[in-house]
Amino acid sequence: MNEPSLPPRINHPDVRDRGFLSRLSPGVARILDRSLEALEISEDDATALFDAEGADLDAVLAVADHHRRETNGDVVTFVVNRNINFTNRCFVGCKFCNFKVREDGPNAYLQDLDEVARRADEAVARGATELCIQGGLHKELPGTHYEAILRTIRARHPRLHAFSPMEVHYGARRTGRAIRDHLLVLQDAGLNTIPGTAAEILVDEVRKILSPYKLSVADWIEVVSTAHSLGIRSSSTIMFGHVEQRHHWSRHLGVIRDVQKATGGFTEFVPLAFVHMLTPLYLEGNCRPGATDEEKLKMYAVGRIFLHGFIDHVQVSWPKLGPEMAQRCLDAGADDFGGTLMEESISRMAGATHGQYVSPDEFRRMIHEMGRIPAQRSTLYDLLRIFPRPGKPPVEVIPREPPVVARARADERATPLAEALV
Repeated sequence: MNEPSLPPRINHPDVRDRGFLSRLSPGVARILDRSLEALEISEDDATALFDAEGADLDAVLAVADHHRRETNGDVVTFVVNRNINFTNRCFVGCKFCNFKVREDGPNAYLQDLDEVARRADEAVARGATELCIQGGLHKELPGTHYEAILRTIRARHPRLHAFSPMEVHYGARRTGRAIRDHLLVLQDAGLNTIPGTAAEILVDEVRKILSPYKLSVADWIEVVSTAHSLGIRSSSTIMFGHVEQRHHWSRHLGVIRDVQKATGGFTEFVPLAFVHMLTPLYLEGNCRPGATDEEKLKMYAVGRIFLHGFIDHVQVSWPKLGPEMAQRCLDAGADDFGGTLMEESISRMAGATHGQYVSPDEFRRMIHEMGRIPAQRSTLYDLLRIFPRPGKPPVEVIPREPPVVARARADERATPLAEALV
């Protein structure tokens, strides 16, 4: 398959001058004009933007970049974190995943609590402010093991960003608890936030192809909405470039926005380009070979436009994109470079070739290279250290206390750059 040629990296025009709309197709011009008026666009509108080409696509990227700048200025954030994938044993059988192994496989592992604690200690010693803990669904794992992990490491002070909605749902089933009761136990054990993974595409007909034994769209919504109601914030994600169609992307975005309207609990939107090379879905000839580079740009841009005013942050997934493509997406609506990771297994096992670790120094270099301002953040996007000039000391920021309720209000958001530099 030939990759469509990408638009060059350019300084986007100031889209506040609406004259550029006259050069676009009428449908795209109407949608972008509506977005620039801070009005919601529909799912059908999003699909039309996903289909944009040529001058229309240039304009979509420019409007997304305008919304990014309007919301976050020229700051590009990152978090110093570590992934701890505590087991690769999993019975679910997701066809897009090559991380899992059979329970009795020679490479199967389950890290004991001492090993999880050791990895947490190592991460803290290397400056981590966040631990992201996820694993496969081990059919012999007691449901109480999830809370045991949290209680083991909660005194080690990074924020505990742990357990996908699928893991929460499975843990509740294993313990016989209601979702809310199970989340309350995890929260008491030290859980701060959850990753919004296990979303894939939030359309049941697509999910049945990807993983018929995974939780349904309704179950996913129940877990994240209940978490938000308890003050447990989460990210939101989409995995794209496999068997789905563009209208499925739009429906997925609609679900995310509807949940955010109801709860205000999503901290960011994270598009995850499907890494296909070693997955059963691809090796069996049942999907296409991932998203094109043009589609990746579109996902970041349309995601920013569709969610504008509801979710402030759009994060690039550099293990799935590579550094150069990640920079391109930061010109197309994204404002966050994600995490240093220190250890990443899931993308790598699917065939990603972009490494397991990016140092804070390298993040700063790439962000300065773009003419933007790097800033280290917390899980909840409080700014911790700002690096306005290469080679100069950072500006230290005193983080605010995290919000005590799920619905984010303007006064509870991360410290703005202008305020931090005063």
